[in-house]
Amino acid sequence: MAPTNTQNYLDDGHVGRGIALMCAAFLLFTCLDTSAKVLSRDLDTLQIVWARFVGHALLVILVITPRKGTRVFASSNLRLQIARSCLLVMSTVLNFTAVSYLPLTTTASIFFAAPLLVAALSVPLLGETVGWRRWSAIAVGFAGVLVIIRPGAEEMHWAVGLCVVNALVAALYNIATRKLAARDHSDTTSLYSPLVGAVVLLPALPYVWAAPETALQWGLLILLGVFGGVGHWLVIIAHRYAGASVLAPFTYSAILWMTASGYLVFGDLPDQWTVVGAGIVVASGLYVFHREQVRKAER
Repeated sequence: MAPTNTQNYLDDGHVGRGIALMCAAFLLFTCLDTSAKVLSRDLDTLQIVWARFVGHALLVILVITPRKGTRVFASSNLRLQIARSCLLVMSTVLNFTAVSYLPLTTTASIFFAAPLLVAALSVPLLGETVGWRRWSAIAVGFAGVLVIIRPGAEEMHWAVGLCVVNALVAALYNIATRKLAARDHSDTTSLYSPLVGAVVLLPALPYVWAAPETALQWGLLILLGVFGGVGHWLVIIAHRYAGASVLAPFTYSAILWMTASGYLVFGDLPDQWTVVGAGIVVASGLYVFHREQVRKAER
């Protein structure tokens, strides 16, 4: 049997570097959500989202265009690029709105139902086959989400609905990314992602803009793009050092980062239901990913 990609990475001795980069990426994504939550106390969500995309777009343009020039804008499927980017805008608006009301650990735990939705939606949208083991894991994962949000409980906040919708939007975004991966260069996709967001939200800016009053607010608005842009870049680089099957478990480091940030910055700790539900969602997601790798190896 030919060695797998993972084995090749292991032979090259780069796995540890890839894992470290992946964990660092999700630490930056935690910084992104934490900054958005802090800023939401005084600024409108749409203004925060716009600043996040503008900063990210400027960063990508400064890094990519000197190497690629204007040809980086060429896409084989511009409609799909724009649609995918709009899904990212929707996901970011939903997420930033949710984190303004909910603990970071809660939003992150529900968000990680997205891989389960990707597996489910891959059947009608990508024509893939999902066996009974993955369907069972998907069902268990959704049960974990129900444990977190506890429908009907008096303490259930309406913003958890935004988290659930965000997981669906994120799943559609990931499916669009899969389709584009075989058609456009990653640099092109990396450019359109923030650029479309900055343009789409620009008309709303005059209605929601409020000048930041403190240096902290200005600093966080500027750093939003850095956290998002560098985080995405680290994910790309991590996959050059280690295979997806190795890196997938470490995406869930975000829950640990979110828990630490929620406690240190906001004094929040997840309750027992969030911990149990998050564990179920993570375990289900990892199993679904494992079964996908088994299916690929059998082909």
